[in-house]
Amino acid sequence: MKNTARLSVVIGLVLVAALAGLRAAPVPGDNNNAPVDQQRMRGLDEQVQEVKSDVLGIAAELSQLGEKLLYPSGTQVALFVALAKGDQMRLDAVRLQIDGQLVAHYIYSAKELEALRKGGVQRIYVGNVASGEHKLEVLVDGKLKDGADFSRTEHFTFHKEVKPKLVELTLAGNAPIALGEW
Repeated sequence: MKNTARLSVVIGLVLVAALAGLRAAPVPGDNNNAPVDQQRMRGLDEQVQEVKSDVLGIAAELSQLGEKLLYPSGTQVALFVALAKGDQMRLDAVRLQIDGQLVAHYIYSAKELEALRKGGVQRIYVGNVASGEHKLEVLVDGKLKDGADFSRTEHFTFHKEVKPKLVELTLAGNAPIALGEW
């Protein structure tokens, strides 16, 4: 948390420094220097855009640092969900348990389902687990192409080493869930 507070102070100082060079807007009705004022306004707009860009860059870096602090590479596990190519099932929800503990429960919107059908992959969970063997339970709810409801639960075992573990779950309506590793 101390690093987050320090970064917030740094962001504030960057904003103050950027805004310190800005000048006050001209008084309304003062048209003697209209072209000069327009140039100043364009310059001001450019400076504001640069500050916005810098703040967005800092926010992205802060997010990456936060993830590295929360999920060190030695204990990190990430689970991804994809649909089998060409499968037309309607995926409603996925629930994941690692070693008997619920780690993710996700309900899909129509747009998210469409993205998965087009080949997208969703990172459904990132967390920490110790090295060794772990049990993964996957529960999938949805509808088949013909409109029939289905619910499938499958159990897997995966081995976590002292490095990040990336696991992909490929879902299909009429086939077992496939577990893959990257």
